[in-house]
Amino acid sequence: MYNKPTPETIQKLKKIVGETNVLLDEVDRDAFSHDETSGLKHLPDIIVRPRTLEEIIKILSIANKEKIPVTPRGGGTGLSGGAVPIYGGIVLSTQNMNKILEIDKDNLMAVVEPGVITGELQKEVEKYGLFYPINPASLDSCTIGGNVAEVAGGANTVKYGTTRNYVCGLEAVLPAGELIKMGGKLVKNATGYGLMYLLIGSEGTLAVITKVVLRLIPLPKEKVNLLFPFDDLISCSNAIRQIIKSKITPTALDFMDRRCIKACEQFLKRELPFNQAGIHLLIELDGNKKDDLEEEYIKIGEICSENGALDALIAEDRPTQERLWEARKNVREALMFISPVVDEEDIVVPRDELTRLLEGIEKISKKYSLPISNYGHPGDGNVHVNILKKDVDNKIWREIIPKMVEDIFKLTVSLGGMISGEHGIGLAKKKYLPLAIDNIQIELMRKIKKIVDPNNILNPGKIFELSYKRNG
Repeated sequence: MYNKPTPETIQKLKKIVGETNVLLDEVDRDAFSHDETSGLKHLPDIIVRPRTLEEIIKILSIANKEKIPVTPRGGGTGLSGGAVPIYGGIVLSTQNMNKILEIDKDNLMAVVEPGVITGELQKEVEKYGLFYPINPASLDSCTIGGNVAEVAGGANTVKYGTTRNYVCGLEAVLPAGELIKMGGKLVKNATGYGLMYLLIGSEGTLAVITKVVLRLIPLPKEKVNLLFPFDDLISCSNAIRQIIKSKITPTALDFMDRRCIKACEQFLKRELPFNQAGIHLLIELDGNKKDDLEEEYIKIGEICSENGALDALIAEDRPTQERLWEARKNVREALMFISPVVDEEDIVVPRDELTRLLEGIEKISKKYSLPISNYGHPGDGNVHVNILKKDVDNKIWREIIPKMVEDIFKLTVSLGGMISGEHGIGLAKKKYLPLAIDNIQIELMRKIKKIVDPNNILNPGKIFELSYKRNG
């Protein structure tokens, strides 16, 4: 059973972090009651904003002893309800732990606190000719700690991988206030169990991350962006498959369907190029030799043309590139502009199953008579499925959505896929987890959680349930 923070507990927390870093006002509590997931919200009792490792150790020690739930929070940009404090208690915000501690040019490593904004780290390392390639859509507001907790990916995954591929070391605090340090500025490490990789993607349920060591790579000197419009899904999918088979590895390979294109035009209040197309395929290439990139994009252009691309747009300078990607980076906001309520799902399949996945999703859309708009990263098989409510009655919406989502997830799994590619399970998808993972694995995860967090205080109710309740 969980407890609410008492006045005595609140005074202890104020003594640890200072009065200004303990927030009790309802306006503040409301701001920390949700992430970016539609329809999920719960007020915390208190928000605590530590500035140091030592403060986090003390906070968790108190919470564990008094059985108060703690929900870690980064930038609040999650899309699975992972930062929603469903049992109230303490929201532990890392926003004050936002220092880039070191950029190590000799070892090609960065050491950062968890509250560092991902885009700010990218800009800072670029000053040294280095590159941190993780590129989620929320680049300018998400944090490194949140990225680690959710295994953030983004547009660059097809060439550079996800956050997991760049974490070399972690410092974290376990629920009882115990400090653990794993890895370091090491390119390889075969010492014992890979506990660090257990925390990556654990969605704040096992530890609070306090420091991250990240691998950097040299900044590519050249970049080019391409836009190809297609009439239909099959033509675009065939082109994608042939691009991958050609052994060209784009930095990014993204698509938007026609509903997305039209929504972006309304949201951005401007006409997009090739706005009558059924699908936009956006491709980014990078490298160190301009001639090599030119050879690659010519080959890609030939492949797309052979598969029915209607035209092509090439962007070689940064302003044109940013304008080319503006719609794709704003597509989520654009869909919510035309339909304030959107059920957003994040699924992933083997790349060669993409056509069957999207065709199946269209059948599900027709079955339930609700529009679905898709965009995502076909280069790694990751699709963001958006069911639009628009003017559908609330009661009908609540009845239909669970059925639609289950059908989409069953389709995904039948094609060898998984129900989350980069957003995590959190609160929104936990009831569907058995569709994708067998009971043996789920029970093993529960046992790990109980060993690490026997009082279940850290982000309870996420990924799976452990049947804890709250007093009061």
